[in-house]
Amino acid sequence: MKSLRDVSRFHGHMCPGLALGYRVSEFALRKLGTRAKDEEIVAVVENDSCAVDAIQVMTGCTFGKGNLIFKDYGKQVYTFIQRGIRKPKVNALRISVKWQSPEETPIETSMWQRYMKGQRTPVVLKAVHKRKSKKINAILNAKDRELFDVRVKKIKPPLEAHIWVSIPCSVCGEKVMETRARIKEGKVMCIPCLERDR
Repeated sequence: MKSLRDVSRFHGHMCPGLALGYRVSEFALRKLGTRAKDEEIVAVVENDSCAVDAIQVMTGCTFGKGNLIFKDYGKQVYTFIQRGIRKPKVNALRISVKWQSPEETPIETSMWQRYMKGQRTPVVLKAVHKRKSKKINAILNAKDRELFDVRVKKIKPPLEAHIWVSIPCSVCGEKVMETRARIKEGKVMCIPCLERDR
C-alpha cells in the first residue's frame, strides 16, 4: 500500500484535504481489497479537491485509465466499485465525509482571514501552518465512524475505458475526440471553436 508520504510527494504538500482523501482511500482498500493494478477498482469522485490526488495515488484509479470518474457536484462523497467479481452481493462503497473541523480560537480565525486577504508575514504563515497541522492530525487520528458515513451497495461497474477516434477540427486543425466534436453547417468543429463562432 502507498504511504502518506507518497501521497504528499505526488500532491506537492500536505493539507487537510489530502489527509481526508488518504483516510477515505485507506478505508476503501481495507474493505474492497488491494490497490488497482489496472482497472479493477473504479473511483467516482464528486469534487475536484486535494482529496482526489490522494485517491489516485492510493487506489491506482486515474483519468487516463478511465477508472477515475469526476462528477462535479461539489460534495465530499466518494464511491469505490470493484470490477470483475461474479454476482457479488456487495461490490461498492459510497463514502460521505462528515468530519467536522476542530473549533478554532478567535486568533486562529483572525490569522486565517488575514492569510486569505493575501498577508504572508512570518507571524501569519506560522499561525496558518499550525492551524493546518491541527486539522491534519485530527483527521489522521480520528476513528472511521467520526470521519465518514459509509453505504454498502451493489452497483453495475461503468464500462471500461474506450479509445475514440480523433478527427481534425475544420477551424483550428487540432484533433478532437469524435464524441466531443460538433457539426455546424456541415463542418466538424471542436467545442472551443464552436463557442468562439457564436
